[in-house]
Amino acid sequence: MAAETEPNSESASDVSETENLTLVQAVRDGLQTEMQRDDDVVVMGEDVGKNGGVFRATEGLYDEFGGDRVIDTPLAESGIVGTAIGMAAYGMRPVSEIQFMGFIYPAFDQIVSHAARLRTRSRGRFSCPLVVRAPYGGGIRAPEHHSESTEAMFVHQPGLKVVVPSTPYDTKGLLASAIRSPDPVLFLEPKLIYRAFREDVPTGSYEVPLGEAAIRREGSDISVYTWGAMTRPTLEAAENLAGEGIDAEVVDLRTLSPLDEETIVESFEKTGRAAVVHEAPKTGGLGAEITATLQEEALMYQEAPVERITGFDTPFPLYALEDYYLPEPARIEDGIRDAAEF
Repeated sequence: MAAETEPNSESASDVSETENLTLVQAVRDGLQTEMQRDDDVVVMGEDVGKNGGVFRATEGLYDEFGGDRVIDTPLAESGIVGTAIGMAAYGMRPVSEIQFMGFIYPAFDQIVSHAARLRTRSRGRFSCPLVVRAPYGGGIRAPEHHSESTEAMFVHQPGLKVVVPSTPYDTKGLLASAIRSPDPVLFLEPKLIYRAFREDVPTGSYEVPLGEAAIRREGSDISVYTWGAMTRPTLEAAENLAGEGIDAEVVDLRTLSPLDEETIVESFEKTGRAAVVHEAPKTGGLGAEITATLQEEALMYQEAPVERITGFDTPFPLYALEDYYLPEPARIEDGIRDAAEF
């Protein structure tokens, strides 16, 4: 079901007051709000304490909550997540930060072999209310291993939720829902748009439900599915194509696991055509899963092949080719136009 316009809030008066925040500021605000609300919430990771994190997403939290709840760890991703799993199993709600998604692979075993399986392995005796935060994606002229977009690897793992916000408002609300979830959540933050724009964000506590997509632009000719940093160039492409008479509906998935199949299919049944935009490599990406879902659930509505507008099947390039690798409005327009005019 697509998102409702009103937040799920504990106090209507809290959400009536707002601050104009960037996405990374909304991360910090979401962490602070949840730590004030629940003493079991702790933040841990490399440089998250006195330094406030590599992107300053935890700035000031150490001063407010102290070293027992804002924990600087060694440079050891497996240890960060493994320790957090133990804390979560015994009732705490740790939020582990991995500095860049390209550094998450040493913790892959802990996430998929332990965090995602703990409830099943223990037959419900233990749960794992753990959040693993990681800035992901390219576009910031970073060195190797700093621009990964391998969300599909984690979506493939049962027992693990995968969330990707694209706006400051959604960031705070989705982070609250992730922290309150009884099961592990991988929370991927599109660092390309950390400081790209601002939005009014309620100062109080509220949730944006996990598993619900948001329709960012309504349209009738083609459904375009995307998430994270690709949402903005996709919306720009849709507006440009409107001048050509192509009316594109843009669906921001927000949660990649579980997918909001209801909204995905309903949009496709309305338009009969689809495109998927993501910066991850094409082969094995989420575009293939979305395409398969449309084939299984709405084949008789289909009027054209589903177009995948993605990164390339290569390691993420360095500076000179970075802009070429990432889908940008002109390439997105070409892909949407191909599907719409088939």
